[in-house]
Order: sequence, then C-alpha cells, then structure tokens
Amino acid sequence: MMKDFKKFLLQANVVNLAVAVVIGAAVTTLVQSVVLNLITPLLGIPGKIDFSALSFTVGKAAFHYGLVINAAIAFLVTALVIFFLVIKPIERAQALASGRKPAAAATTKSCPACLSTIPIAATKCAFCTVDLPSVAADG
Repeated sequence: MMKDFKKFLLQANVVNLAVAVVIGAAVTTLVQSVVLNLITPLLGIPGKIDFSALSFTVGKAAFHYGLVINAAIAFLVTALVIFFLVIKPIERAQALASGRKPAAAATTKSCPACLSTIPIAATKCAFCTVDLPSVAADG
C-alpha cells in the first residue's frame, strides 16, 4: 500500500501540479502587490471609493454587500493586470519565438447575399451586385 502511494506521489503529473500550485501562490502574491501598490492607487480606488461600510439588515442578519463590491473591483483590476502584464506579453513572446507575426487585420469579407469573398471596403458585390453597407477604411 505504501509502495503504491509513493509511486503515486512521484508521478510526474503530481509533482508538476505541486510545483504549479507553489508557483501560482507566488505569482498571486506578486500580482496582488502590483495591483494593491501600483495599479489601484493610479485608479484612485482605495482612498476615494470604499464600499466596505455598505450593508443592510434583515432581522438580525447583516448583509455586507459593500465587501462584495470591493472584492469584485479587486478581482477585475487583478484580471486586467494579469491579462495585460502576463498573458499578452507571453503571447507576443511565443509569436516572436515561433517566427510568425501577429495576425493582420482582415482585408476581405463575405457578401451576405451570395457568400463570395469580396474586399472589405466594397460597397457592391462584384458577383451578385447586391448593395452593401459602406465600411470605414480604417476600422
């Protein structure tokens, strides 16, 4: 029984999971520090807007919904920081490492009437001659 347990603990996926949890905790601490000490003061959230005192009572039960609002704000700011400071740089680094360029903007679209591929700036389909809504060239 102990031999099987030792074998289980030393499997690569269990060890990798343990390492991921430890690194995740360290990254969480780092991201929380960045959010708390750099991003949140820039947004002016902590000193100017504090929802923690907001609550209501029903009978003897107190519902502190302000704490939920504060947690939601902290979550959203943390998610933004992770997205822009971790995910996007990793995607760019992977794209550079693989030698491919990030995806270019689309230059064609499909005609809604005949589904032919036409230039994105076209106002009339060259195949079925249906009038198309005009699209700004820059966006």
